[in-house]
Amino acid sequence: MADPKIIRAETLGEPTIDSPMKEKIVRFYNGEAIACGDRTKDFAKLENLEDIEYFELAGPRDKLFFNPKDTTVGIVTCGGLCPGLNDVIRALTFCSLEGYGVKRVLGFKYGYEGLVAKYYHYPIELTTDNTDEIHEKGGTILKSSRGRQDEDEIINTLVHYGVNILFTIGGDGTQRGSRDLVNALRKRNIPIAVVGIPKTIDNDINVVQRSFGFETAVEATWDIITNAHNEARAYRNGVGLVKLMGRESGWIAASAALANSAVNFCLVPEVKFDLHGPQGFLSVLEKRLKRKEHAVVVVAEGAGQELFETTDATDKSGNKRLHDVGDLLNDEIQKHFKAKNMEVNVKYFDPSYTIRSRRANANDSMYCLRLANNAVHAAMAGKTNMIVGLHHDRLVHLPIELIGARKTIDPCSWFWQTVLQATHQPANMKNGEVSIDDCSTDAND
Repeated sequence: MADPKIIRAETLGEPTIDSPMKEKIVRFYNGEAIACGDRTKDFAKLENLEDIEYFELAGPRDKLFFNPKDTTVGIVTCGGLCPGLNDVIRALTFCSLEGYGVKRVLGFKYGYEGLVAKYYHYPIELTTDNTDEIHEKGGTILKSSRGRQDEDEIINTLVHYGVNILFTIGGDGTQRGSRDLVNALRKRNIPIAVVGIPKTIDNDINVVQRSFGFETAVEATWDIITNAHNEARAYRNGVGLVKLMGRESGWIAASAALANSAVNFCLVPEVKFDLHGPQGFLSVLEKRLKRKEHAVVVVAEGAGQELFETTDATDKSGNKRLHDVGDLLNDEIQKHFKAKNMEVNVKYFDPSYTIRSRRANANDSMYCLRLANNAVHAAMAGKTNMIVGLHHDRLVHLPIELIGARKTIDPCSWFWQTVLQATHQPANMKNGEVSIDDCSTDAND
C-alpha cells in the first residue's frame, strides 16, 4: 500500500532544540495523522484507499525550531467579539511563559491596526499576573478592529519588537490576512511563525468541526427563546421573533431551534423562502396562528437577503453588508395581518451583542485552552501558515489555504431534517418550487 497523503503545515526549518516540555508531559506528537473525511466526502466512493488524505495531529513536539529563552511571542485579536477570546489570550500567554519559558509575550491592540506604526497603538506585555483572571470576562483585553493592513508595515513592527511568533485570533478574513503576511515574510526571508486560532461565532469555518464560542452562543439563546415564547403565549396571536447571528450559515439559529423545542419556524440563509403567496412564510404563519394562537420564529441574520434589492456595499473586512431581515419580518408580519383584519402581537428580540460579549461557558473555555496550547506547540516547532482546528474530534494542523468557502448547512442533511421535525415547519416555503424533495439519499452530514 502506498504511503498516505498527509497534509502537513508549512515549517520554517528543521527543529533541532530539545523541548523543555519533556519534563512536563508523557507523549509527543511528531508526525501522526488522522483521516480527512470532510474533504473526501464519502470514503465508500473512493476507488483507492490511497486517495484518502490525512491531517497532521496537533500536540507538543520533542524538538523545537525556536529557542524559548530567545523567543518573543505576539498575540492579536481581530473582527467581531466572540465568547472565549480572553480564554485564548490567557492560555497562549500561560503556555508560552510557563510551559516553554519564552522571553516575553506582547499583546497588540486593535487587531492588525495595532501592528502598524502610524496608529500608535503600543503593545502590552502580557504576563501570568495581568492575564490571570481575564477568562472570567467577556470581550477581549486586546480590543479589536476590522480590515486588512499593509503586510510590509506589519512586518516592520514585528521586526522592531523582535517578535518571532505571531498568533492571530480571528475568522476567515483574519486568517487570509495571516496567509498574506506569511507570503510577505517569505519574500523578505524573515523567519517569523504565524499561527491562527480560528474564531467565528457562526461556526462557519470550512474543515473546522466546531469553533470556540459557538456552544456558548447556542446556550445563550435558551433564555431568549424561552422569553420570546412566554411573550408570544401571553397575547392573542402573539409572535416571538428572534434574530440570531449567522451571515451565510445558519448553524446558531438551527442549533438553537433544536436546543429549545419552543421554536416553530427556523429561517436560515441556506434555505430560501418567499414572504407572500400560498406557500410563503406569511401564509404558513397565518395558518399556525389560527391553529395555535402563538408562534416563535428564529431567523439568522443572513436569511432572506434575496428579498431585498441587491447591494455591493461591504464592511471593513470585505464582508457584504446585510439588510436587516428582522426588521423586514417584523414590518411584513404587521402589514400582512392588518390587511387580513386579524390581530397580531409581535415581540422582536435582537440579542446579538449580548451573546457575543458573554464570557465562555465551561466547555468552550476548556476548548479555548486546548486550541491555544496546541497553537503554541505548533509555533514553537516552527510551524507556520496554519490554524489549529477540531476535526473528527481531534485537534489537527490545518494549512490556511484549506479554509476556502464557508461551512454551510446542507438542506438535504439529517441535521436540517431534524430541525424540520422539531419545528414542524414546511420543508418548502417557496411558491411553486420544491427544495427538499430533490435531495439525493447520499447527502453529506
